[in-house]
Amino acid sequence: MTDEPGFTAEHVIRPVSRRILAAGIAGLAGATTIGALWATEPGSLPTRTQAAFAGLIVVGLTWAGLAAWTLVRRPLFAADRVIGAWLAIVFSAATAVFSGVIAGPFAALPGLLLAVVAVVLLVRARAWRDRLRSQVATLRKAGEDA
Repeated sequence: MTDEPGFTAEHVIRPVSRRILAAGIAGLAGATTIGALWATEPGSLPTRTQAAFAGLIVVGLTWAGLAAWTLVRRPLFAADRVIGAWLAIVFSAATAVFSGVIAGPFAALPGLLLAVVAVVLLVRARAWRDRLRSQVATLRKAGEDA
C-alpha cells in the first residue's frame, strides 16, 4: 500500500464545462434580446405572445442561473450535468406540449425527440456522478486508513 491514493484531485474536480457556459451565455443573450424586444413594442401584444415571451425569458434566465451557479460552487461532482439534463427534459417536453396543443401533433415531434435525447443525457450524467461519488468515497476511505 502506498501513501498516494489511486485518484488525484483532477479525477474528481473537473473544470467548468464549456457547454454549460455556452448555454448560460446563450440563455442570458436570448432573455436579454427577448426582454428588449418586448419592452420596445409600441403597442400591446396578444396574450399568447406575452406568455411565450415570458416563458422564453424564464428559460434563458434559468440556463444563465445554472451557469452562474456552476462557476460559483466548486467542486460540483457532476451535479451540474444532472441539473442541466433535467432542465433540458423539462424545457423540451414543455416545448413539445405547447407545440402540439397550438400547431398539432406533428409539431410536437421535434420537442419529443429533444426530450428523448435529454433523457439519454440524464442517464449518462447520473452514471458519471455516481462514478465520481464512488471515487470520492474511495479517497475518503484511503485518507481515513492512512
